[in-house]
Amino acid sequence: MAKEDKKKEDRKVKDSIEKSSEKIKPSEKASIDLKDSDTADGVEKVEPNEINALKEQLAGEKDRLLRLSAEFENYKKRKQREIDEFKKFANETIFRQILPVVDNLERAIASAETNSGEETLLEGVKLIHKDILKLLEMFNVKVVKAGNEPFDPNFHQAVTRQETDEFPENTVTTVLQNGYLLHDRLIRPAMVVVSKKIENGKTIEN
Repeated sequence: MAKEDKKKEDRKVKDSIEKSSEKIKPSEKASIDLKDSDTADGVEKVEPNEINALKEQLAGEKDRLLRLSAEFENYKKRKQREIDEFKKFANETIFRQILPVVDNLERAIASAETNSGEETLLEGVKLIHKDILKLLEMFNVKVVKAGNEPFDPNFHQAVTRQETDEFPENTVTTVLQNGYLLHDRLIRPAMVVVSKKIENGKTIEN
C-alpha cells in the first residue's frame, strides 16, 4: 500500500514539471538566450556615421604622410645638389691665385720673343706655361675663347675699342689677358680690345 502511494506521488511531481516546461515557448527561450549572450559579451553597437568619420580621418592622415614623405625627398635631393655644387667649385679660390702666375709666364714669353738671344729661356718658360695649363685643365679650368670671337659681355671685358676695318664690328681684336672658366662658371673674364666700325673716315660709336 505504501509503495503504491509513493508511486502516485512521484507521478504527480513528474507531471507538474512537464506542464511547467510546456508553458515556456521556444521563441521566448531564444529571446532570453540572445539577451543574455549580448550582455555577457559586452559588445557595443557602432553608428555608421562614426565609422565614416574614422575613415575620413584615416584618409587625411595618409594624405598628410604622403606629402611629408614627398617634401623630405625633395629636401634630400636639394641638399645633395648643394653638396655637389660645393665640391665642384671648392677649389675656385686656389685657381684664382694660380692665374696671376700664368699671367706672368705669358708676359715673360712675350718679352723673350723679342730677344733672339734668349731662345733657351723662352723655350723653358713656354714649357712651364704649357704644364700649368695642363694642370688647370685637370681641374676643369679652361681658357675663355676670345681672340677673333664676337664680343660677349658674359665672358669678355672690353678695355678699349679699336677703330679698324680688318675685323667685323664688335669683334675681339686683341686679348690683353686671358679669361678662365671653372667647369661652366666664369672665374675671370678675358680683358680684350674690341673693334668698332669706320664709315667715311668717321668712327661710328656703338
